[in-house]
Amino acid sequence: MRVLYFGTYERDYPRNAQVISCLRSAGVEVREQHVGVWEGGRENWRAGAGAAVRLGLAELRLLRRADEEFDALIVGYPGHFDLPAAKRAARGRPVIFNPLVSLADTFVADRGRFRDGSLAARALARVDRLALRSADLVVADTRADADDLAELGGLPRERVEVAFVGAEERVFGPGWAPAEPFTVLFVGKLIPLHGLETVLAAARATPELRYRLVGSGQLETLVEQRPENVDWVPWVEYEQLAGELHRAGCALGIFGTSAKALRVIPNKAFQALACGTPLVTADTPAARELLVDGESALLVPPGDPEALAGALRRLAQEELAKELSAGGRAAYEAHASEAVLGHRWRELVEGAVARA
Repeated sequence: MRVLYFGTYERDYPRNAQVISCLRSAGVEVREQHVGVWEGGRENWRAGAGAAVRLGLAELRLLRRADEEFDALIVGYPGHFDLPAAKRAARGRPVIFNPLVSLADTFVADRGRFRDGSLAARALARVDRLALRSADLVVADTRADADDLAELGGLPRERVEVAFVGAEERVFGPGWAPAEPFTVLFVGKLIPLHGLETVLAAARATPELRYRLVGSGQLETLVEQRPENVDWVPWVEYEQLAGELHRAGCALGIFGTSAKALRVIPNKAFQALACGTPLVTADTPAARELLVDGESALLVPPGDPEALAGALRRLAQEELAKELSAGGRAAYEAHASEAVLGHRWRELVEGAVARA
């Protein structure tokens, strides 16, 4: 089985790296036809004119005939603009789209880059629909997201399948050994999805706990007004994140209240589970697809700093933290390990090839 991973996808983004790694571990030969657009930027949410020019030039390059032999083509994330070139390159073979997000949902509803109803917002929604409809199969990261993408694209639900995000096991693995004092770790882009306001409010309510924030982005002004018990590091190299997780008392997921926040499980949640680090995240339909409150994570209402503060005080107790460490790692091994997801992705590719 041979797959061509195709497009302007961000090569180092965990979703892409993980899918390629999982397929290879499942015995699938993966070749790449990649034209870089997004690499090296920490604030891609700005989506400015420069990115548009780079993207246009990249799409012209992707129109060149693919030299590789393959059975199916996968368009990586972000790849919404790559579908026309992908269909041409596939030459009748199945095209699988790994979108991860809706562009309109991300840049309009979640990050507020464009006003709802504006020309740009309508254009992004159209790009979403055309990309989704162009693919023979769309693969979402949760059932909640799959339902939304099917509705957005006007697709039969069976054309949208699900494979969890998982974690790159060459980087993230067991080794949780929390340092003293107990420290709450937040890792991620500072965007509304993560509920940064909720995290900072919980920190103010728990001055006895230490917090470590790792990340930069849209909401940095909030961090500049952080309480004294919060340390902020704008950037840590990807390869060093496992060490951060191994030393932390617990890791935070997302706490935003947007529709998107209810449908996704972020990369950092899977990375924490893979490391055996106790996880606290919002109680959402997506989280419930993987996690059980009090067994594999602590789940709190989205946007509720008092509930988050209470959960963190509970987790500072050593025995509960140990139980969640073991339970979270068990959930990861059962549902999101590279072995499990490799089998899942191979199954999806083989199914698409058989139908074609």
